[in-house]
Amino acid sequence: MSLPVFAVERLPGIGPATLDGPEGKHAATVRRMRAGEELLLSDGSGGMARCAVTEAAKDALSLDVVESWHEPLPELRVRLVQALIKGDRGELAVELATEAGVDAVTPWRAARCVAKWDDGPRGAKALARWRSTATAAAKQARRAWVPEVAEPVSTKQLAKLVAEADAALVLHESAEHALTAEDLPASGELLLVVGPEGGVTDQELEALAAAGARPLRLGPAVLRASTAGAVALGALGPLTTRWS
Repeated sequence: MSLPVFAVERLPGIGPATLDGPEGKHAATVRRMRAGEELLLSDGSGGMARCAVTEAAKDALSLDVVESWHEPLPELRVRLVQALIKGDRGELAVELATEAGVDAVTPWRAARCVAKWDDGPRGAKALARWRSTATAAAKQARRAWVPEVAEPVSTKQLAKLVAEADAALVLHESAEHALTAEDLPASGELLLVVGPEGGVTDQELEALAAAGARPLRLGPAVLRASTAGAVALGALGPLTTRWS
C-alpha cells in the first residue's frame, strides 16, 4: 500500500521532526497514524521525505525523517488551459488533470463560458477553490509537485501564451488531424487548450491558430469540458517521454 502524503512548506532535515498544524491534526486524528507507521512529506515543489512516526499526540506527530529526495519535473511539461465551467465541474477538471499528471493549469475566460469570474471577491474565491483542489488531488495521487494554478486569462492573453510555448494544441471536435498523429516536442512547455461546454468559437480558433496552436481531435467521441483534459493527458503519457 502506498504511503500517505502530507504537505509541508519546507522539508525537515534527516532526523527528528514534528508534523503539526492542520496536516498534523489530520494525520493524528483522521488518519490515526501511530508509532511505527511510515508516511511521506511533500513540499509541493518536488521535494519528498520518507518518515517513521515515533509518537502520536492529539494534534501532531513526532517523526524520524529517514530519507529525502527531489523529483524533477518532466522534460515536457504540460499546461492545461481550461475554460471556465459552471458549478463544481471546473474543480472536477482540475482534480482529474492533476491526478493525470498536469504540471500547471491556466483558467480561460472563453467567449461561451457560462461561468464568469470577475476580478473581485467572487473570482478570487473561485480561483482559490481550483488551487485547493489541485493541492488535495496532488496529495491523493502521491505527487511530488502541486500544479500551479495561474490567474485567469482572456483569449488575447491566451494567444500570447500560445506564441511563447514550445507547442500548443486546441482540442476541437471538427479538427482534421488526431492527437495521436501529432509530432510532439521532446521538451519544453506544451499548452493543451480545452474549451467550454459550448465549444470554442471560430474567432477564438482562428486567433489561437494564428498564434501557432494546432486544432486536434482527441478521438471519435465528444467529451465533456471537465474530462477532456485528463483524457488528453492520458494519451500524451505514452506519446511522449512523460511516462518513461
